Amino acid sequence: QVQLVESGGGLVQSGGSLRLSCVASGSIIRIAVMAWSLLTPGKAGELVATITDEGRSNYADSAKYRFTISTESATKMVYLQMNSLKPEDTAVYYCNAVIRTPERTASYAPYWGQGTQVTVSS
Repeated sequence: QVQLVESGGGLVQSGGSLRLSCVASGSIIRIAVMAWSLLTPGKAGELVATITDEGRSNYADSAKYRFTISTESATKMVYLQMNSLKPEDTAVYYCNAVIRTPERTASYAPYWGQGTQVTVSS
C-alpha cells in the first residue's frame, strides 16, 4: 500500500528555483530515511540529498549550498528546495524512502516514487 508521489517539477531558466515535494502514504510504521535521487537517460542514478528521521541531512557535492532537503513528519512529506539551477541539473528527480511496514515489521524496505521532470534551460 505504500506510495510515494512527487510533484513540483517543471521548466525553469538557468539561475531560477524550484521546490519539489513528495508525500508518502499507506501502512507505514516508521520512515527512517527520505531522499531525492536523479536519473539522466543513459546514466546511473545519483543521490542528490538525504535526510533521516532525526533531521540529519547529506548532499551530493553538486547540490551543496544550492539545494535544501527538509521534511514534515506529521504529514510524511519531504521537500527539495532547488536554487541557482543550472542546465546540468536537468533530470528526472525521484523521491526515495526507507520504510518499515506492518508486513515487514522486522526490517525496512526501500520505496521509489514515479519521478518528476526538472528541465533547466540556458
